[in-house]
Amino acid sequence: MAKLRKMLGSPDSPYIISLMRLIETQSKHTISCWAVSYAQQVMLPIYEKSALKSDCVKLALETAQGYLAKEKNLAEVKAAAKEVMAQAKQPGLSPSEQAAVRAISSSLSSISTPTSALGMCFYAAAALAYDRVGTEETDTVYEQIAAEECQKMYQRLQEIAVEHEENPAKIDWNC
Repeated sequence: MAKLRKMLGSPDSPYIISLMRLIETQSKHTISCWAVSYAQQVMLPIYEKSALKSDCVKLALETAQGYLAKEKNLAEVKAAAKEVMAQAKQPGLSPSEQAAVRAISSSLSSISTPTSALGMCFYAAAALAYDRVGTEETDTVYEQIAAEECQKMYQRLQEIAVEHEENPAKIDWNC
């Protein structure tokens, strides 16, 4: 087995390129709604398996949802995101739990930096792969899981995508 990776996927993978192209067509708000919702529904349950779990992660996602509903301010989201990032560095987390926290942190960052939503995808693929099959599989198995999950993420974004969005986010991928 190769060394475990923090993220799975590659910027030149067809499934990532498809996601990037769809993200580019959407507003900052739509992108962050998608990322935060995905993190809450799919990543939080992986993290919550941890004996070391902290309520700050769930509360941060709730704060982000509040911001997206115009009930919280950006400073509150940024403070919550900082706490979540500290959780990712917590010793003793399994690889899947650590990747899930990183995915959650990236989803929170997407509120101010839409390109962070792509980081969420890479971390989420790792979290799901390690949660599903452990850490002793081949790169081929992990790549297949990443491709399948990124396709699901694409479908979730496509479901809420605004057709002919008038104010798409200004994206510079730098990858």
